[in-house]
Amino acid sequence: MAYTYDDQNVFARILRGEIPNDTVMETEHTLAFNDLHPQAPVHVLVIPKGAYVTYDHFCAEASEAEIVDFTRTCAAICKEKGITADASPGFRALTNAGEHAVQEVPHFHMHLIGGRPLGRILSKMD
Repeated sequence: MAYTYDDQNVFARILRGEIPNDTVMETEHTLAFNDLHPQAPVHVLVIPKGAYVTYDHFCAEASEAEIVDFTRTCAAICKEKGITADASPGFRALTNAGEHAVQEVPHFHMHLIGGRPLGRILSKMD
């Protein structure tokens, strides 16, 4: 599949410094910042600095260094924010891919959400 990256999306503009953000953590390949409209006490967006549209795009085309950096940054944020799996009430890591999954920004991003019980993400199918 060919991915078309829109370099005018809001996250690309944040990465270029055109739009301010509330940075939580920044590494060589990753930027993490607080969500403008948090859905829980902790709601951090984690984005790679590379031009990837979705999670599958990132997994298929990112370098090993980018993938490791992104993954370790997510772990460091969970630890720093006290939302690791062994911490009550835990956390949710969520990414949306494509129109039907309601992806609003065409730049791969992971939501790290926690700090309160979150309930089911989807209802059971009949």
